[in-house]
Amino acid sequence: MMRNNIQAQTIRKIWMLTREYGEMAGAGGVKDVSKQLAECFAGTGSCDVRVVLPLYGFIDPAKFDCRPLQDNLVRRPLLFTVDMNYVGLERREDVRVWTCRIGGVTVYLLESERFREKLDVYTYTPREEAAESWKLAGKGHIDYFAMNILLQKGALELMMLLDEHPDVIHCHDGHTALVPALINECPGLRSYFRRTGCLVTVHNAGIGYHQEVADLPFARAITGLPQHFIAANCLAAAFDPFLAASRYALLNTVSENYARELQETDDDRITGWLGHLLADRGVVIEGVTNGIDPAEFNPSDPEKAGIAAAFDPADPDDALAGKKRCKAALLEAVARRSPVGDLEIIGTLENNCDIPLFTFIGRLSGQKGIDILSAALIGFLRRHPQCQMLFLGSGDRIEEEKLRLLAETKGLAGRVCFFRGFSPLGANQVYAAGDFFVIPSRYEPCGLTDYIAQLFGNLPVVHHVGGLVKVVDGQTGIAYRGGVADLQEALERAIALFGKPQRLRQMQRDAVVRIHERHTWPQVMKAYLRLYEKARLQRWMSASVSAADSPDSTPVITLDNRRQK
Repeated sequence: MMRNNIQAQTIRKIWMLTREYGEMAGAGGVKDVSKQLAECFAGTGSCDVRVVLPLYGFIDPAKFDCRPLQDNLVRRPLLFTVDMNYVGLERREDVRVWTCRIGGVTVYLLESERFREKLDVYTYTPREEAAESWKLAGKGHIDYFAMNILLQKGALELMMLLDEHPDVIHCHDGHTALVPALINECPGLRSYFRRTGCLVTVHNAGIGYHQEVADLPFARAITGLPQHFIAANCLAAAFDPFLAASRYALLNTVSENYARELQETDDDRITGWLGHLLADRGVVIEGVTNGIDPAEFNPSDPEKAGIAAAFDPADPDDALAGKKRCKAALLEAVARRSPVGDLEIIGTLENNCDIPLFTFIGRLSGQKGIDILSAALIGFLRRHPQCQMLFLGSGDRIEEEKLRLLAETKGLAGRVCFFRGFSPLGANQVYAAGDFFVIPSRYEPCGLTDYIAQLFGNLPVVHHVGGLVKVVDGQTGIAYRGGVADLQEALERAIALFGKPQRLRQMQRDAVVRIHERHTWPQVMKAYLRLYEKARLQRWMSASVSAADSPDSTPVITLDNRRQK
């Protein structure tokens, strides 16, 4: 029967669509997940993996050895147009394509005027604000929805021009979640992609992350989707890409516990009740906890990591003298006011390696609980003057200002420092120097910084929500539930642990061992492969003439055997 034949086939052609990818373009954990998962599949030797993302203005194609993709019909760089209609105005936008190979993956960068004028992945930069005052630094791009549509339509057009028929298209987050609707609702695409399954990964379901649009006539014009379809997939009166995807694709999120929270608990209020609405439709959000490639965050290779000395938290015979040298180097850099990259230093720290150093690295937003941590630190640091806290990150101006004020709070001088901005090299140095890594997020779909901190021997102190439940309290880190008082109690436990170096060292080792045993990408890849197979089967059964319910002896006319006759 056809069902069995479909299941027996192997996933070989994987295309991924994403707004972030590794070192090329990053703003959060999506850059790591998309790159590492893509390279893991490519590394099997049996999968042709291709990734499509925008060519933003800050990307230098030459840095990644990217070249213009050639149109073999006319022997010149490929150029095509994409319909990008506005209400009452038919219009198109030009797209050129650059390509390169990275880690066994074919990467395509879509060049357009809309993408090239952007100097950050999701938000305006100070440079853009200086040039045009309405482009407020830190605020999201005003044309975010059009950017998403251009990426998705451009990627589908590219697949057709290359005569590529993916087994699965993996859509990362709401920025690319309309692909399943486009290939099912739009004539031409529906037939061309009739054998292509779609998986949409919800990296963050919080309000503001759906990439929804409230202007329904605009959504209709620029997507080309039917009006009835748009009207049927609204959340709080806005057209929601995740809802639109749910009819034609599998949906997963980046940890089993976050999937449960979305569909089984009142925590779903943070999403605008997206998870419960999907459950009412009979849609189950699958949970696959993100993995990590330990080789990308390896303190035993100090040159690659950009840190002062080598150490190995997994080696029971390593007393982590190298980690202490990394701490000394960072504190000395603070004293000299000379951090890595363009990071701005606000506040100071005592140049003393013998006292606990708490650290935080992340995007500064309400989700990340900066206000909770700030409130907890004021009383905690006054009770424990022999402790200090270092932040690294950027984001909302309000959140940045909170950290600036904290660093300047009377009585905390020399105890709080804020590295404003982001530098991958600077982040590694903070991970390597820290004793404890605090993650006070209100919600956290998965979390990658806890993995990275553990790999650098920096024990996480986490709010036990979402994917952060993978931190085992008292074994691989410290976990708490609740608010400011509960976080303070967790920080007290960290202080007590710092005074027990043998216990601390055992937990550092256990954390790394657990990552290697449970959370590497080759293990996680198996779960994604099952979802890919399920997504393709779902597409085949809905788009093909199937013999699934017919007797084996009954002739069935399919598109393939009709051509043969």
